[in-house]
Amino acid sequence: MNPLLLSALLLALASLLLARGYLRERRLLRQVNQRIGQGTVRGNAVLRDLQGGMLLARAGRLDGETRQLLDRLGWRRPGQRTLFMTLQLGLPVSLGLLAIIVQWLALGHLQQAWMAILFALGLGYLLPKRLLARAVARRQQRLALDVSTMLPVLRILFEVGMTVEQALRVLVQEGARIIPHLALELRQVLARVDAGLELGDELRQAARMLDVPEVSDSFAVLEQLIHQGGGAMASLQAMKAILDDRRMTSLQERVSKLSAKMSMVMMLFLFPALLMVLAGPGFIAIIRALGSMAPGGMR
Repeated sequence: MNPLLLSALLLALASLLLARGYLRERRLLRQVNQRIGQGTVRGNAVLRDLQGGMLLARAGRLDGETRQLLDRLGWRRPGQRTLFMTLQLGLPVSLGLLAIIVQWLALGHLQQAWMAILFALGLGYLLPKRLLARAVARRQQRLALDVSTMLPVLRILFEVGMTVEQALRVLVQEGARIIPHLALELRQVLARVDAGLELGDELRQAARMLDVPEVSDSFAVLEQLIHQGGGAMASLQAMKAILDDRRMTSLQERVSKLSAKMSMVMMLFLFPALLMVLAGPGFIAIIRALGSMAPGGMR
């Protein structure tokens, strides 16, 4: 049998099995809701139905790295996690079908068709996670910048006599525009505090989850202020100086790397032109002298 046709049949069979499992779970959910008296399920939200599916739930439990990256990105709701897992499971099937169609229509029958299909499946599975990792890295950089803006504002709030919790609440309410990413994390921390949890423990857990050195250090200072009190100005000022030194060091490293890259660019593009301008007349004179010494050039 043709490998392209066999691959298409297998992918179509996998899609039918997934659709059958989804319809079966939807029917069971409708029966349960009818028995408990909630009526029929109004199915306008497919993601809400899929988030209880066994396949996506098992995939989310098996891949701990993806769950950790989603937490750092701020995608902690079940619908957001389900959306990513659906994309991670559906993209390989879509790329596999696309590879089969391209090979069948454009390239014809190939002996190594399985390699292209496997490459498309692997690319479709790994691409969402790589994009997720890049988005997490960008958000961590923005959180580090938000910390540099947050510390001076906290110093001002502590100078007027506010406690740590009061200062954080004011910062979340009034500073959402200047520190949007950090304000979102602090809002979730304060929501758990309103539910009865301790502020210091929640700050420590949030810092561990975000895995940003600047956020971890600043939250550690706030936790120390909660338990010990006093010395807020000196602690925040020292933390601000440390963060400024880190940013200066990182900028110096980037400038040094950029200078090395520019040196390579100058050697590749500027040096040939400079050699032509400076050494060109000398080479032309040498060529003319050699030409005049040739037998054909003598009169």
